Order: sequence, then structure tokens, then C-alpha cells
Amino acid sequence: MDKREDSLPPEEIVITDERDRDPPPREAETELDEDDRLKPEFVRDVLDLAEAGESEAARERIGRLHPADIADLFELARADERPMLAAVLGDMLSADVLAEMNDYVREELIDLLAPEQVAELASELDTDDAVAIIEDMEEDEQQAVLQAMEPEDRAAIEDALSFPEESAGRLMQRDLVAVPEHVTVGDVIDRLREDTDLASDFWEIFVVDPMHRPVGTCQLSWILRTPRDIAISDVMKREQTLIPIDMDQEEVALRFQKYALISAAVIDKGGRLVGMITVDDIVHIIQEEAGEDILRLSGAGDGDINEPIRETYSARVRWLIANLGTALVASTIVGFFGGAIEHMVALAALMPIVAGVGGNAGTQTLAVTVRALAMNQLTDSNSWRAIWREMKIALLNGGTIALIAGTATALWFGNPQLGGVIAAAMIVNIFVAGVAGVAIPLLLDRLDQDPAVASSIFVTMTTDSMGFLAFLGLAVLSGLTSL
Repeated sequence: MDKREDSLPPEEIVITDERDRDPPPREAETELDEDDRLKPEFVRDVLDLAEAGESEAARERIGRLHPADIADLFELARADERPMLAAVLGDMLSADVLAEMNDYVREELIDLLAPEQVAELASELDTDDAVAIIEDMEEDEQQAVLQAMEPEDRAAIEDALSFPEESAGRLMQRDLVAVPEHVTVGDVIDRLREDTDLASDFWEIFVVDPMHRPVGTCQLSWILRTPRDIAISDVMKREQTLIPIDMDQEEVALRFQKYALISAAVIDKGGRLVGMITVDDIVHIIQEEAGEDILRLSGAGDGDINEPIRETYSARVRWLIANLGTALVASTIVGFFGGAIEHMVALAALMPIVAGVGGNAGTQTLAVTVRALAMNQLTDSNSWRAIWREMKIALLNGGTIALIAGTATALWFGNPQLGGVIAAAMIVNIFVAGVAGVAIPLLLDRLDQDPAVASSIFVTMTTDSMGFLAFLGLAVLSGLTSL
């Protein structure tokens, strides 16, 4: 045995690298697959136990799950099975489970609970999670829940609900630790130990001036490593990212991503500290906003498989009706060249190729542009540079596709002139698609319209119409056919 190791006093603390330790065992290892999803057979077994009235056995199996996995269990169950599952769970249906649950599934369950039960669950959550549960309720149900809450909790939630949806005011937590700038590190440590009303989870404390305006932040690690008699103002970091209370949550997420924040102070219009936002809330926002933009591009509504059929139908059918209107523009152009198509049937076979490739090229550029706008990568400073870049890419893509399509058409139909026409049409349409894919969302953004919502309709209309017009028009102008 090593003499040094043998001489260590038993009370000495030895710090080891966390990576050297064996990972803790997973409590629900048999219930989850390799992708951390609930196994179908486990879901079925639990639901069968609940249906058979074996509540204790079902609770025992569910009790080994993380709240997020219990939320997944509800989402995987059928709508008619969820009330039964909620009854079996009883008090295991905790606030943490509701906070992790899909919005539509949570609304179904909340409808089954009394206002007093909802109020009790909401009181156990951070303000932002409680607001997420209450904000989508009907007005009368919302007021009943608020009346059942403690005055302090009710005031915090009513204050949050007064701010616009998807704003920092809705997202922030009110529970934080703030200290005046004149105190010492020892004073802060004593307060953290003695004040039982402080927030239970935090990574840093905020230092404020007499007007309660944030002047700096101090990480807990700095406090632990600093002598007690040092002033907190000498330890704190004065540079900080402040979040206005009315800032859109997407912009908040971008700030967290850009500056690698763990938490940030939220200030009101007077610059006073009113709350904080933490990175765990931002992870959900980033995922939500990214998915939202993709779904808007396709017109699929919220795109949630738990969304009621009527709401999904309403969202999608409006989009399809709009597409039907824009498709009439392209069909009108085709009708104008009806005589040319009658003289040369091959034109009808090749038209969809020109329009389809152009549409895909426009979609590629559109997706990149909408993402760049969402990430604040595309601004007034580089808009023209982005347009010029897409024009060059479109010319390169158009030339490549034109060579392939033109050669194949000439060989297949034995008509080099027809191959030249489709090649020229490809270059024109892909070039137009590239310009439209970047210019249309930029224009909508300048008009304060969401480019993710309407851009694809106009880009599709442009590429289809220009594809047909270029191909059929060049066919007529080249003398290949006549009107």
C-alpha cells in the first residue's frame, strides 16, 4: 500500500474527476430503449394493468420513470385512455410531469382537474412553467384557477400574463437572488445559508444598485473561492447581457446562443431587475422556433400529432386554397401555349421537368434564406451580397442541370433543337428560382411580415410560371413549334 495514501486522515475530502467514475445506473433501464424512448411493450403493459384495475401494480411500474418519461407515457396513450391513466396515477401526476407534457395533451388533462388541483400544481412550479399551464385555458377556467392560488403566486402569474405571448415577460422566472453592491462575500454566503425563501436553483447571483438596477453578476464558484471580507463589487462581472421584458422569445434565444449564456437578467422599461431567464427554458424555445419555421414553410399548421383534427384541417386547407389560386396563374400560361403543345406533344412531357427542377431550386434557396433571417445572419448590411451569392450559385446549378437535361432530351427525342430549348429554359428558371428564393423572403421581412409563412407560395408560383413561360416561349421563338 502507498504510504501517502495510508496517511490520509479519514475526514479529508478527495476530489476526483467525474469522468473517472462509473455512470450511475439508469432507474428505468428496462422501460426505455436505446434511444431513451418508452418501449411499446412497457406502454401496453401499464395501460393493460390500469384497465384491469390493478392500480398499485401500474403505479409501481410508472413510479420508476422520470417525470419527462411519465409525460411521454400520456402522449403515447390514446385520448380515451388518458383519463384512466390520470386516475391511476393520482398524486403521482405531479407539477413536473405537467410541465414536461405536450401542450394539447396537458390541456386535455387539465380539463379533468378541479381548479383547486390545477392551482396547487401550478404553485409548485417556476412562474414560467405555471404560466405555460394556465395561459391557454378558457377565461373563466383561468380565473377560477387564479382565485384558488395563494395571493403571492396569483400576483406573479397575473403579472406574467399581462405581457405579450412569446415574450421575455412570459418566459422569465421571478425567483432569483439579488444582492446590493456594497455587501461583502461573507454577507452573501450568510444570506444564502440563512434565508429559506430564496430560490432553490440558481447558477449566479445578480448585483443591483439602490434603484434595483442590475450592475453585475457573480457566479457561485467565484463566491465560494473568494475570502469573506472581499466586497462583492470587486468579484462581480460588470459586463452582462440584459433582456428587455418585452423582447420576443426568439430574439432571447438568439442572445443566449450568441453569448453562450447560462442565465440572464430581465429588466423592465425603467431598467430595474424583474426576473431572470435560464438556459433550460431556452432549449425548448430554440426547438420550438426551429420547428415552427419549417412547418410554416409547408403550411402544416402546428404540425403536432396531438393537435385536434379540426384545427389541423383548418390550418392546412387555407394553405391549399391559397396554392390553388397561385396554380391558376401557371395554368393560364400553359393555356396560352395550347396550340404549340398540340403541334408538339413532347412539350407536354417535358414541361413538368422544367417547373419541378426550378421549384426544388427555389425551395433550397428559400430554406437557407428563412433560416438566415431567423438566426439574424441576414441583415441590411449583407442583403445584396446574399442575393448576388445566390445568383452565382443559381447560374452554376442551372448550367449543370441544363447540360444534363439538354443532352438527354436531344438523344431521347432525336431532336438537338428541342434539347437546346429545354437547356436554355432550365438556366432561366433555375436562375429566377434562386433570385426569388432569396428576394421574396427578404422583401416580406422588410414589410414586417413573417417570411416563413407566405414565401413558399410566391416562390412556387414564380418558378412554375417562369418555367412554363420560358420553356414554351423559347420553343415558339426558336421555330420549334407555333402557337
